[in-house]
Amino acid sequence: MKMTRGLMGGATAAVLWAAMAAVGTPATAAAPAVASAEAGGPGKGDADHGKALYQGCAACHSIDDNDLGPKHRGVVGRKAGIIPDYNYSPALKSSGLTWTTANLDRWLTNPSAMVPGTKMFFRIDDPQSRADIIAYLEQLH
Repeated sequence: MKMTRGLMGGATAAVLWAAMAAVGTPATAAAPAVASAEAGGPGKGDADHGKALYQGCAACHSIDDNDLGPKHRGVVGRKAGIIPDYNYSPALKSSGLTWTTANLDRWLTNPSAMVPGTKMFFRIDDPQSRADIIAYLEQLH
């Protein structure tokens, strides 16, 4: 999915783009991603900082409700593509993934490289930011 400002109203688009800029870049961006999963998995995260960073994720996701992306409560340990009231991409539905901390780190590094054909287009280049967000998500049972 390619996102452009033309897909939504000007004020909504400005808020969305500002929130996304706070935590990462579109997965199709040329910026290099540092894959901490390749270096042994995500580092120790700070859940409080992750909660603050999650505000950028909230442009598409919610903790308890499906939005542009699926809800995140209970995501750590959950199989990918199984929430019944969310329209996942066929690629993610058939991926066979379970959202372990290592898989979440790989996913946030570059989702479209991990699961070609996914609707997720956003990535987080900074390994510590990914670890912090994952630590926050781990607290949401």
